[in-house]
Amino acid sequence: MAALSFQLQHNDKESKARAGLITTDHGQIQTPIFMPVGTVGSVKAVSQQLLHSDVKAQIILGNTYHLYLRPGLEVLEKAGGLHTFNGWHKPILTDSGGYQVFSLAGTRKIKEEGVTFQSHIDGSKHLFTPEGVMDIQRSIGGDIIMAFDECPPGGSEYTYARKSLELTHRWLDRCVERFNSTPDKYGYTQNLFPIIQGGMYKDLRKQSCEFIAEKNATGNAIGGLSVGEPEPVMYEICDWCCDHLPQEKPRYLMGVGTPWNILECISMGVDMFDCVMPTRNGRNAMLFTTKGVINIDNKKWEFDYSPIDDGMDSEISNYYSKAYLRHLLKAKEILGLTIASTHNLAFYLWLVTKAREHIIAGTFQSWKNEIIPVLKQRL
Repeated sequence: MAALSFQLQHNDKESKARAGLITTDHGQIQTPIFMPVGTVGSVKAVSQQLLHSDVKAQIILGNTYHLYLRPGLEVLEKAGGLHTFNGWHKPILTDSGGYQVFSLAGTRKIKEEGVTFQSHIDGSKHLFTPEGVMDIQRSIGGDIIMAFDECPPGGSEYTYARKSLELTHRWLDRCVERFNSTPDKYGYTQNLFPIIQGGMYKDLRKQSCEFIAEKNATGNAIGGLSVGEPEPVMYEICDWCCDHLPQEKPRYLMGVGTPWNILECISMGVDMFDCVMPTRNGRNAMLFTTKGVINIDNKKWEFDYSPIDDGMDSEISNYYSKAYLRHLLKAKEILGLTIASTHNLAFYLWLVTKAREHIIAGTFQSWKNEIIPVLKQRL
């Protein structure tokens, strides 16, 4: 089996946007791409069949922290890994669990060895080390597995950000050593992506990009953004990182964000995105559509029998009306969560697919500038 490969197919003439093709042992991924988040082995409220048919997802995420705690590695290993356990036979990316662990600020301790934390399920104590996280992700079975890093808070002072970055780099060396000394599981190739950190400081970010580029991994990730910093700062740091990362490797911006965030970051050269926003906001009655943002809870939609969104190719978005979806969510009917979440994910995949088409056609920048004000408007 072959390691992940990336073919750069088109560069936009007016921006740094690019269209590419990632090839893994579980299939190909056309970039730019959005990856639905399947925290505990499922994308909340959305079946794998809907991910295939309606969302048209090409790759999904699994969360190491959650899957390690439940169902646990024994269940996953006996199943033959997450692909066979959840029936998703396209690519899967697993995060390292670092972000979840560090968000448990009250119950975790960071040391050189790793991080001790308490389970949110039963309070039991656990230790995540760089080596252990590599082994756990091997057992979960992601096609792309992430290095174990520390994600500093958005407003971190320079001294903390620097010390945190140095720890992340030492941990990366340990991740690489463990990854290179252990075999792939389940008969297909697994690929390690390092994560760039450095807070909001350009010199630290540049240092991190250079350190990570030297590892010659099959892809690289930008972490520690969209963690509370102002949007212009996020864009500035993202753009800076893209300028200092290898052109020939895919770039993954972790945890970002709104539809307009994604389009702006595509224009800077980002290839891969993930975020819980489409499903989380959908469950809370916020819909992203081709015409703007809808709060489907509002009374104005009570008698609106038009489709949720007829501006894209989604069976669910065309089939159900705004009035019906509003009724389901008001009634706390589970189907409402499925429709809203599936619609939002289908919209995100529609958006990155359109971005790719415009990059290839040479019209991305003008299309982006036209569509962002439309997407931002509240209907």
